[in-house]
Amino acid sequence: MSNPAFLAARPAPFIQLTASVRRILAPNPSPMTFWGTNTYMIGTGAVAVIDPGPKDDKHLQAILDALSPGETISHIFVTHAHLDHSALAPALSRATGAPVLAFGSAEAGRSARMQALARSLALTGGEGVDRAFQPDRCLTDGEVIIANTWALEAIHTPGHMANHLCFASGDTLFSADHVMGWASSLVSPPDGDMGDYIASLRRLSQREWGRALPGHGAPIEAPSSRIAALLTHRSEREAAILSALAEAPALIPNLVERLYSDTPRSLFPAAARNVFAHLLQLHAEGRVTATPDATPDALYQTA
Repeated sequence: MSNPAFLAARPAPFIQLTASVRRILAPNPSPMTFWGTNTYMIGTGAVAVIDPGPKDDKHLQAILDALSPGETISHIFVTHAHLDHSALAPALSRATGAPVLAFGSAEAGRSARMQALARSLALTGGEGVDRAFQPDRCLTDGEVIIANTWALEAIHTPGHMANHLCFASGDTLFSADHVMGWASSLVSPPDGDMGDYIASLRRLSQREWGRALPGHGAPIEAPSSRIAALLTHRSEREAAILSALAEAPALIPNLVERLYSDTPRSLFPAAARNVFAHLLQLHAEGRVTATPDATPDALYQTA
């Protein structure tokens, strides 16, 4: 997470990034979305759209206006079911006739542990989950969709959200909310899973990427270095949590006060979800204990 001056130097709403990739910036800037959601248009002629963005009539029109004369939208891809990425998909589909493709609904891909957590606590991520989202077609990990001027490979990258997909086009990674340059990802159980997030980062690190185009913020020109930095960040956060608990048992608010002292208090609720995600993973690994159980209100200590 980060709290940048997100309105400073906000780029133009439309940018032709390459000969085959256009970016349309949604008008939803915030401390959690930076400049706003990046909607990508790939190819020419019959084009694909990745992440239509939030439900906003002006953004819908901006996407349609980004088409060149004679062009159509043939496919709508959604990386994950957060409202700032998926909510406009039904309206864009109605306007173009293009099907919506994604890994699945908001709960698709959720681990058994997170399913149990959701049932036992009636806990939700609370970060703008699009509970109504249903794709027209579910994509499988590794599936490749090919058109005349583009091809996209779906890569299942759970962690930020269980149904999260990245998409590969050659050595370009459309990394959505899993890899961003301006901030680390929010991992909010039960929709997010820290163990899955780290495993997905490691999986992405095994491939050579020339460029990453994230769901928020600017293109990442050195993706391998950024992925390595995100893995280091999570390892350091985990170590800081364990160090704090080694001194004394603590509640999550105590840990947030200590570990996020340079973060605005308005972002403490999101920080608490990240800490909870780390604690759940440490608890699953037997490295911390929780009294009475691993919940947001538990007392945690080292095992």
